[in-house]
Amino acid sequence: MNHKKLDQQALDTLFLQARSQNGWQDTALPSGIFEQIYDLMKMGPTTANSCPARFVFVESDEAKQRLKVCLAEGNINKSMSAPAVVIIGMDLEFYEKLPELFPHDDARSWFAGNDKKIEENAFRNSSLQAAYFMLAARSLGLDCGPMSGFDYDKMNQTFFPGGKVKCNFICAIGYGDKSKVYDRLPRLSFDTACQVL
Repeated sequence: MNHKKLDQQALDTLFLQARSQNGWQDTALPSGIFEQIYDLMKMGPTTANSCPARFVFVESDEAKQRLKVCLAEGNINKSMSAPAVVIIGMDLEFYEKLPELFPHDDARSWFAGNDKKIEENAFRNSSLQAAYFMLAARSLGLDCGPMSGFDYDKMNQTFFPGGKVKCNFICAIGYGDKSKVYDRLPRLSFDTACQVL
């Protein structure tokens, strides 16, 4: 195990200088970048290695037009101008993969038939995986623009018509236009947000 701290440049790339993007440079994404992002992010931990997140990479003009009709007005321009928008979904039948993903116990039985537990796990862990996705994209030199302003029902009907997968949120990726980034907003202090018991 490598327990060395990341250097300042890595911390800046992942957190301190990283910003949610509102506009994009007209620069194409490198070939194979989706696979590279996925191969990094999939290594992040999830409950019982359940890996419920599913990713739809919207890159073609045709797919972007399908996405556009699902978006809130304020998210249209920054989505359509991005090289790609990723729809992060959650598979509500993730437990069917557990015999493969978590073979040393009968983890499937922990979830099958328990809709509340299925939904809680799918939402929590797909959200975690979406965060890993953004860190992976940033670590590969891309910028991210996460968004939740869209019609969920329309998004699910358009991109996940089978009903097995439901949308969590979306994230534009590419090379951000710094001139369209808002000033950094304040964050809560440690003393406001944290307790040490």
